[in-house]
Amino acid sequence: MEYNRETIRALAERIYDLDAEVYRNLGSSLGRVFSEDREKCVREIVHEMEARNQGHVLRSELALISNMARTIKDREAWKKVMTEYDHILKAVSELPTSFAEGDVLNYERAELNTLSLKKRFSKDDHMVICIGRTYGSGGSEIGFTLADELKINYYDVEIFSEVLRRLEAEKDTVHDKGGFPYIRDEENRAKYVGTRQAFARDQKITVGQRMKDFSRYHGLPKKDAVFFNQSKLICDKAKQEDFIVMGRCADVILANNHIPHISIFITAPFEQRVRRVMSVNQQLTEKQVRKMLKTLDRKHINYFRFYTGLEWGKASNYDLLINSASYGIKGSVDLIRRMIESGEV
Repeated sequence: MEYNRETIRALAERIYDLDAEVYRNLGSSLGRVFSEDREKCVREIVHEMEARNQGHVLRSELALISNMARTIKDREAWKKVMTEYDHILKAVSELPTSFAEGDVLNYERAELNTLSLKKRFSKDDHMVICIGRTYGSGGSEIGFTLADELKINYYDVEIFSEVLRRLEAEKDTVHDKGGFPYIRDEENRAKYVGTRQAFARDQKITVGQRMKDFSRYHGLPKKDAVFFNQSKLICDKAKQEDFIVMGRCADVILANNHIPHISIFITAPFEQRVRRVMSVNQQLTEKQVRKMLKTLDRKHINYFRFYTGLEWGKASNYDLLINSASYGIKGSVDLIRRMIESGEV
């Protein structure tokens, strides 16, 4: 299909309409991804599809729509929505700026790789795949694509934050306003990109709010409380559904709670990661990208070690390590699927 401004806008309208249809079938309790004026939202979706550095935003929005769509009880409505979702995702993946693109450096190696996994799931267990990844390796795209192919839910940091926000709202008896907010923090714009006026802005924390947080989190630092809340959420969901979870130390959390899962780590050579990030964020210089990747790697290492006591990215801590530069996005997804299928998971 040839893509131009008109076809991209038409695709954006289909995404908006799909979200509205899911919302109509489920009601207001789960909210909507796109809750603002139609024209404004469509323009924003068009921007996300045209700009490569917006891929993570579009991916999370589509994942949240599909996660909610899979809960539709009416079989005919579910089939209609999921069919449209599949068509939309296929069209999005074919865009020149698609988040599903990836580079393969060694095709011969990709053809030779095979792997089997010893069966570890009982008939009563849900299939949970935990994916850790280095920034710039395409790990998020691999996780998202794999979840779609397996027809299971996908959770990343943005989606977990939204789920926790809604749970907190329920605790505080705050009415669901139906929106899906992103953070508009100038210092973290590369991670939380968004331009809608309804997106949350940072506010000064009052003494009363600090006391409320202290009471809510039982005296724990907020970041620790968030980690423990996420941990409980991950364990609860692992007992309820099949899904893929990105990061969040999920593999260690599940292991400590004796919950079966598959743990995967995705990375790529540093130079390849630099090139990939520069192709997505063309406004950044090579020097800036190198510094950013080193900083992010250091933060991941410290975060993982602090909460697990283990070494992030160390082979012995995972079922499978993938060099995405040897497979690309599709090849990596195929490899993981072969692992699952050969193990009869």
